[in-house]
Amino acid sequence: MQNYTFLDYSILFLPKSEWKDITHIFVTHGDPDHYWHADRVAEASNAPVICNKTMTKSINGETLMLGPRDRGLAFTTPIKKLHTVSVDETIQLDGMSITGIKTTHGPLTFKIGPFSKTLTPSPEERMGWGAIGFKIKLDGKSIVNLGDTLLHEKAWSNIKNPDVLMIPDRRESRS
Repeated sequence: MQNYTFLDYSILFLPKSEWKDITHIFVTHGDPDHYWHADRVAEASNAPVICNKTMTKSINGETLMLGPRDRGLAFTTPIKKLHTVSVDETIQLDGMSITGIKTTHGPLTFKIGPFSKTLTPSPEERMGWGAIGFKIKLDGKSIVNLGDTLLHEKAWSNIKNPDVLMIPDRRESRS
């Protein structure tokens, strides 16, 4: 069995000394906290970046990814090894089968003392942009990564007994 080191949300907190060891970078959506250093880690590790096709745009013949450190919806970041997948599409990469799962970014509640504010992303906002989950089949195992997103009921019916299910912890946003 080959060793793989996947990266999604923790990309913001991973020490630079460990960037070279990453083998694959999965971007579940356009919130900067999920891929702030994706391009930098990809450069340091030569790891491919896998994301939703909506996270990219072709500009002057070059495919650019939504800039992780840009404001708004700016497609400015070239990635050498970029692989895109759409919902219900499956790609083969490095011995893995990767299928896009339909997800939607859930609302975020921010609490400061006694005050709270809930934000729900709209279609043209960066929050939740390009939201997608991944079903990864590798060495007879199934890994499902939903990122920071809500799973759609139809998509759930296609996920059968995953070996690993990665879902967001929303306890902090409950009243």
